[in-house]
Amino acid sequence: MHDRRPRFTWRRRALVAAVSVAVAVGGLTVAAVAATSTRTGCVVDFAVDSRWSSGYTGDATITNTGERVDDWVLTWTFVSGEQITQGWNGSFTAAGADVTWTHPSWAPSLAAGATTSFGFLATHTGTITPPTAVRLNGVACTATGAPAPTATATGTATASPKPTATPTVAPTAAPTATPTATPGPTATPTSTPTSSPAPTAAPAAWDPPAALVSPLAEVWAHQESTYSDLYGFRNYGWDQVVANGGYLNVCVRWDSDQPVSAELRDRIQAKYAEQYQKWFAALQQDGTGWNGWPYPTVQVKVVGWAVRDRSLLQWTDDSVDVYVGDIREDAPQCPEDLGRFFHQDAQYPGGVARHYDQSLWLTSGMEGGAGGDWGQRMGSEYFVGALDSPDVTILLHEIGHTFGLDDFYDWTPTGQTSFIMQAGSSQSITPFDTWMLRDWWRHLRSRYGL
Repeated sequence: MHDRRPRFTWRRRALVAAVSVAVAVGGLTVAAVAATSTRTGCVVDFAVDSRWSSGYTGDATITNTGERVDDWVLTWTFVSGEQITQGWNGSFTAAGADVTWTHPSWAPSLAAGATTSFGFLATHTGTITPPTAVRLNGVACTATGAPAPTATATGTATASPKPTATPTVAPTAAPTATPTATPGPTATPTSTPTSSPAPTAAPAAWDPPAALVSPLAEVWAHQESTYSDLYGFRNYGWDQVVANGGYLNVCVRWDSDQPVSAELRDRIQAKYAEQYQKWFAALQQDGTGWNGWPYPTVQVKVVGWAVRDRSLLQWTDDSVDVYVGDIREDAPQCPEDLGRFFHQDAQYPGGVARHYDQSLWLTSGMEGGAGGDWGQRMGSEYFVGALDSPDVTILLHEIGHTFGLDDFYDWTPTGQTSFIMQAGSSQSITPFDTWMLRDWWRHLRSRYGL
């Protein structure tokens, strides 16, 4: 289910577009140089986005400077004892220090000049060194750099926040289904826009498979007729990503009495980011943004945890802010003065650097889920139990709502019987879901001057 008034955030990454370039991201300065090859060459930008005592979150951006590459594979060797443990937007195998990263199934090719990105979670023993022996389909590329500094932010509970949303949740028959009730925020956002007319025309780049043209038109017409302010609402996930310049920040509401180790925290954060990337990957085509989508990668980062009792969070590092005792809707919540839901003008009394756009609300004993511009909610047991699954189905469904996609409890588009937004019918994102997401971007793109 979803609230038709969504909420969320992230951080911009510099892209490498030349044969030799130096960038600084999260404290990691990287220079990447394409190998000389008439067949294949690449520029690889490895970056450390966050670091703590025993691990870090890294990103890699590949620019193909040679000819088109099919079924691409990137290999590299860690040199300082780093070990990759989780990844998203692709798959990996590791043998000691040697890592083989394989393209995601939905994007096996890199066109000439195209860029693609993936992320990973890794451990370290005190030193993080740029990988060596970097190769794209066997052709050498090089990457060098310096380690990132340790995190400095610390978290304390501050103002008593108001609730982000009060979903009415009904149990479902199967774990992949979501309840039919629609959550409604109990707090009024500070800058709710007034209604505005629909764009005169959507951009011309619209080329779905022929069999999907009619059902997609049905879906958009249904949304126009049932959403109260389809074009005027200004806090869809789209608005949040663009406002941030290409990133999203998230706070976890740990609504459970179960402890969370540092390892479990890292796995939850990595899985959440991984699932989000499945949706963002739908906005890429042949290594470039579909229909002018401007972000080759969108970083999704957990910046805080809200909890009733600090002792439940069994870590001492300061990689994320921690907020204790701010209880709303009978659940812990991150501060209102840092939340986009409450400050859609992006003027955060608590400071923009520590703000969060959405909440991942994990509630003990909950069945089904809820989603909207405020974030996503589901059972903590369900989410933790799905950490080893390729698809966290309820989360994928609720993220769709964050970006405006509708439910399909009372009707079905012509010829479509299985897709993630039809709760209970598909475990994963399908081509129909991909094109529904693209249709939203097609209609909203003009509001950003793109």
